[in-house]
Amino acid sequence: MSQAVPKPPSGVLLALDWGAARIGVAACDSFRILAYPVATVNNDEAAFDKIAKLVSEYGAKEVILGLPVALNGAEEVAATTLREVAETLRSHLPDTPIRLVDERLTTKAAAAKLRESGKSTKKQRKIIDQAAAVALLESVIANQPPKE
Repeated sequence: MSQAVPKPPSGVLLALDWGAARIGVAACDSFRILAYPVATVNNDEAAFDKIAKLVSEYGAKEVILGLPVALNGAEEVAATTLREVAETLRSHLPDTPIRLVDERLTTKAAAAKLRESGKSTKKQRKIIDQAAAVALLESVIANQPPKE
């Protein structure tokens, strides 16, 4: 008698690259194969409501929040602040799991990818937060259980 193999997770994920001024948002398809940019949200008093609206609009099963860990692996002030953001986000999205994921180097990787695609530094500023959220989500997708 064979043992049942658990199904790999499915459903849309929304990733957030949370910055002091802007929040990059990315999503993936429900099969968790392709990550793509969604929006850049201003980090102001309406940010949590805008994020909640995007979670609802995309039907996200989980929100991935980039945790700014230092290169040496230590959590410093930025990580502590982000953990507070995560708690506030949880209060706005009580039915949606929030997962913190190490985001080391995602912004640098996103900037390099944009440079390779020919985007000027000026044009990068407008989309770098979204690209960093895509890089974060791609790393989560790459580390998920294999599809059967």
